[in-house]
Amino acid sequence: MCLSPSLCLLDVLPSSAPIFPFPPSPTDCVEAHRGCSADPRCEALYRGLELCAADAAVSPLGEQAASECLERQDALLAKHPALLACKCQRGFRKEEQCLRIYWRVRLLPGQSGDELEISPYDDTLMDTRMASLVLDGENQCLKAAQDCGLYEKCGSLRSEYVLACTKRVPGSNRCNQHKCHRALRRFLERVPEEYSLGVLFCPCTNALCGERRRKTIVPSCSYQDMEGLQPNCLHQQSFCRRDDLCRLVTCLRLILGCLKDSAGLCLRAYAGLIGTIMTPNYISNSSADVSLWCNCEGSGNQWQDCLRLQRMFTHNNCLRESELQVSRRGAPHLPF
Repeated sequence: MCLSPSLCLLDVLPSSAPIFPFPPSPTDCVEAHRGCSADPRCEALYRGLELCAADAAVSPLGEQAASECLERQDALLAKHPALLACKCQRGFRKEEQCLRIYWRVRLLPGQSGDELEISPYDDTLMDTRMASLVLDGENQCLKAAQDCGLYEKCGSLRSEYVLACTKRVPGSNRCNQHKCHRALRRFLERVPEEYSLGVLFCPCTNALCGERRRKTIVPSCSYQDMEGLQPNCLHQQSFCRRDDLCRLVTCLRLILGCLKDSAGLCLRAYAGLIGTIMTPNYISNSSADVSLWCNCEGSGNQWQDCLRLQRMFTHNNCLRESELQVSRRGAPHLPF
């Protein structure tokens, strides 16, 4: 994915390894904003930045307006630096509110995209482990789906998104993609990762298993156009960057190789895009290759930028290594 930072391979420590305390977690952005709200001057500056973003969403800011917005941003961060250091938690009940605050104080229209190279998430805690995906049997995705069904929350939320993504809008032959996305996000946010990521990244050795895996997120509604027409990838990226939940940089500088301790972060970054305008998926039922549902037609002089975006998925070494690690270890000790 990618549209969000980070990625690959942590050696599993033996049980006798010494235990070191984790570094303190950064302040949550919702908490940081709550502290700002207690100060009328701080809250006024924050509201001013919200107006800047709202105006820029309608039309590009003029030079003077952009300058005033930057002044507000500088004044806000000088007055309440906790807003600059804050982070968000994946799957947190107020995740979208947190991301909105995070981006509001960091990214203003017209600024460079440097902030997009930094993850808004607190990924300091890396001790989450994937449960065993299954070591026996050919159709491991079927087993992953069965395991999900045995866990009440996973089974019910999976049924919920399948229904939302297959139900047709009355009087039409189309699904409600907004409801489909919302249900997919709810599944990924509320179901423990050993079940949700187990369903998404189950290793396959045959076409039947691969097809089940490919159809897990109901591609006919979650990202495909009814007429089969693919949008331009850069247009998708542009819309994504306007959305607080989607605005992530997938699998940090993927083509350069993988960073230690980041396998779980890469899979999380990929899963984080599911249910957004940039929902990725498996290309076919015969491989683990993934891609966005878009092309580079009409990219003009941004053709190379578009190809680079596509390669974040089709040639993502970090994502590929992370998936291979799931396949090799299956499970019990895949670090997150």
